[in-house]
Amino acid sequence: MIKIGRIKTIGVKRVSKKLIKEHLEEFSADFNKNKEVLKRYILTKSPKMRNMIAGYVSRLFRQAKSGKERRRTNVEDISKFY
Repeated sequence: MIKIGRIKTIGVKRVSKKLIKEHLEEFSADFNKNKEVLKRYILTKSPKMRNMIAGYVSRLFRQAKSGKERRRTNVEDISKFY
């Protein structure tokens, strides 16, 4: 059985990476702790959006801890499609 994850929007990724860059020492791989930290730094109307950001931050920390590298795409590879 193949496990398929949810796709995160560009906005969730952008906000998550910006918050990690600005407040690195306050975040961790713990989802619940990240939710509490996010309450101080962002105002969201929906708890779902806050949870998505907290989950993505947790995921990035777990990947960094395990040493997993993100897949990189060369600019030349993409350019042939545009």
